[in-house]
Amino acid sequence: MNQFVLTGLASLSVLSACQSTKQNKEESLSQKPNIVYILADDLGYGDLSCYGQQKFKTPNIDRLAQKGMLFTQHYAGCTVCAPSRSSLMTGQDTGHTPIRGNVEVEPEGQLPISSDTYTVAEMLKEAGYATGAFGKWGLGSPGSEGDPNNQGFDVFFGYNCQLLGHNYYPYHLWSNQDKVVLDENAGHGTGVYAPNMIHEQALRFLEKNKDKPFFMYYPTIIPHAELFAPEEYMEKFRGKLEPERNYKGVDDGPRYKKGGYGSQPDSHAAFAAMVTLLDDHVGEVMTKLEELGIADNTIVIFTSDNGPHKEGGADPDFFNSNGPLKGYKRDLYEGGIRVPMIAVWPGHIEAGSKSDHISAFWDFMPTCAELVGANTPTNGQGVSFLPTLLGEQTQAEHDYLYWEFHEWNGRQAIRKGDWKLVHYNVFKPEKKTTELYKVTEDPGEENNLAEQYPEKVKELKALLDQARVSSPDFSFND
Repeated sequence: MNQFVLTGLASLSVLSACQSTKQNKEESLSQKPNIVYILADDLGYGDLSCYGQQKFKTPNIDRLAQKGMLFTQHYAGCTVCAPSRSSLMTGQDTGHTPIRGNVEVEPEGQLPISSDTYTVAEMLKEAGYATGAFGKWGLGSPGSEGDPNNQGFDVFFGYNCQLLGHNYYPYHLWSNQDKVVLDENAGHGTGVYAPNMIHEQALRFLEKNKDKPFFMYYPTIIPHAELFAPEEYMEKFRGKLEPERNYKGVDDGPRYKKGGYGSQPDSHAAFAAMVTLLDDHVGEVMTKLEELGIADNTIVIFTSDNGPHKEGGADPDFFNSNGPLKGYKRDLYEGGIRVPMIAVWPGHIEAGSKSDHISAFWDFMPTCAELVGANTPTNGQGVSFLPTLLGEQTQAEHDYLYWEFHEWNGRQAIRKGDWKLVHYNVFKPEKKTTELYKVTEDPGEENNLAEQYPEKVKELKALLDQARVSSPDFSFND
């Protein structure tokens, strides 16, 4: 047989293998995998043992990393709750998403995303998915146009209002538009630990929808302040994380269980107990998927909405919650916005893999669109990271990532490749700072290189100026 024929046969073999791989992928994706997205609240980059936590262990979440892919450069939508969640739901960064800050409305809830906003839940519902949200919403009060039931979710159970989500023994929760009064928590009662009740509803959703494709959004309030955990978890750590921090909070009066953080004499023990409970909840979700026989057809993503907080007695420095990063919640340094993310999908995502792909919350929507064959909205800034999850070589990259924060005199940040530009005191020009970091070499952002690289500063400033659109509710250099 001559060389030409051998070469031709080899080419046909490669072509056949490529076609087979493509066909297998298409057949796999045509099954419409279930999607579970678990969002922790204020969990820092270093708060999981698989990301370096030394004070306590998170074995169930660590097991996710062992079975799936751990991301080292994943970013939240913003550095506080509502805009971060708005970014996640809309596939837009904080220069474009409708909610760009925490704004309270009376009598309960936050500024709503509008009725013409297109969310990932609406997209998946149109693709034939059952949709449920369990935990904290924060994007529109009950019955408003931003209500989760008006934004693509068939079922919602939990805290509509993120302010009331500060409290773990609330007077009520919401089941769709029905107020669920928790009589056991009346007055100073602590009969119902809300995250456990919400968790039970999430597991029931899995059971109810096991025979059809579903999207379960699980934005737990753990471990956001206040620092409360059930006694069986507290006793595991009480006296073992010395020196303790005794926090004196709100134990009566008009803010009690209405946003004020309760007192906690064992703040360190409480934080470790809360993350341990969160870890158990994650483990129970994974066990339930196995028991229902749907684990192999379910992609599970675990992440956090922003960096660690310093409220209600929380002590991120004691736990090294930022890991190697600088900054906390409300900062646009890495510690405020870079968050853990782990993705698991048996048979599709390589077990024990790690990725340094630069991704952000606004990538989730286009990733889901590619996953289920939906059309990606054209007004988003996201890039699907599905190729990375599947181990493919052709992963598109962001030109840049942009964030803005409307409190504390205004803050902006932009990352392009290795470089990141940070502005603080944007609303006070006389105090405005310009900081430039090469974050791949300096993740702790210790060395401001703005004076050494004026052309890079100029380049990133030009990008930053075009990275947002005007907002009637969130004016920012408009």
